[in-house]
Amino acid sequence: MFSKYITGWALSTSVLLYACQGNHPQQAAAANKADHTVINDSLNHMVLIPGGTFTMGADDAEARKDEQPRHAVKVDSFWMDEHEVTNAEFAAFVKATGYVTTAEKPISKEELMQQLPPGSPEPDSSMLQPGSLVFAPPSHAVPLNDVSQWWSFVLGASWQHPGGPDTNLDGKANLPVVHISWDDAQAFAKWAGKRLPTEAEWEYAARGGLKDQPYPWGAEALTVGKTKANTWNGHFPYQNTKTDGFTGLAPVKSFAPNGYGLYDMSGNVWEWCADWYDSRYYQQAGNSHNPKGPASGYDPEDPSTPKHTIRGGSFMCTDEYCSGYRVTARMKTSPESGLENLGFRCVKDK
Repeated sequence: MFSKYITGWALSTSVLLYACQGNHPQQAAAANKADHTVINDSLNHMVLIPGGTFTMGADDAEARKDEQPRHAVKVDSFWMDEHEVTNAEFAAFVKATGYVTTAEKPISKEELMQQLPPGSPEPDSSMLQPGSLVFAPPSHAVPLNDVSQWWSFVLGASWQHPGGPDTNLDGKANLPVVHISWDDAQAFAKWAGKRLPTEAEWEYAARGGLKDQPYPWGAEALTVGKTKANTWNGHFPYQNTKTDGFTGLAPVKSFAPNGYGLYDMSGNVWEWCADWYDSRYYQQAGNSHNPKGPASGYDPEDPSTPKHTIRGGSFMCTDEYCSGYRVTARMKTSPESGLENLGFRCVKDK
């Protein structure tokens, strides 16, 4: 995934990793919903996720190597935000604390140089100004192995200016907040008396009480029947037919919840988890109780940059390119990364 420090200096395939990678979803029958309980939190309704044991990961045709092997995991009951943290909620946090997000701060030259290949020239100071990655779709078909064709590092882009300095949050109070780094999400969670979900908690909750189903709604393919999530419709990244009603972000709760009453566990924005990402972790995890993830991050495609796990896919996921909306799909990005399709939700212990 992306690093703010790298992309702020040079948006190229030599330093950018994939933004959303996967295969095609598999069709099967739908399943029933489970019961859920909701409490009214001061910032976000929270849903009680009853503890239990589930099989984490996947071994079907869609499964990537980092989703294997499947293994039994037990989680205790916990509360989870029913929807992604919104612009209005994050604005309340900033108003109360004066917090400045990562995207609103200058890029650290020292940290940037640590993430670039040895011998790389130092960046020009003009490229170290605050900013973040904005989705800039082309008007024509492009190679899907070159993410620089649809991402652009925009100076002045941040949670308050999601499309760049000339944009704002007017009419967007109920959209999920984006351009949020892992550190930003952690700061909000601490202020709210919550925390980020572990990867195991996130997957367990996303399943909504269903067993061995690929999606929060069951097994019916994304493109079959009723619209189920905010994803890409048409040919990515140049044509969006808006079959789901949106070209970009959707207000939270725009689509039906899963069996636990959680909204947007597939699509809309990727969501930060607390865990470090290690592609080998499932091979080492075994059966476990409330796993917290590996002690450190390891991405074989970019071993010099530790990353955290993100889950759930986004409005840019499509069945012809990205299957990140599967409940088992794992993605990763560096802690300082900010993206127009990356947000979060929180949990707290019961």
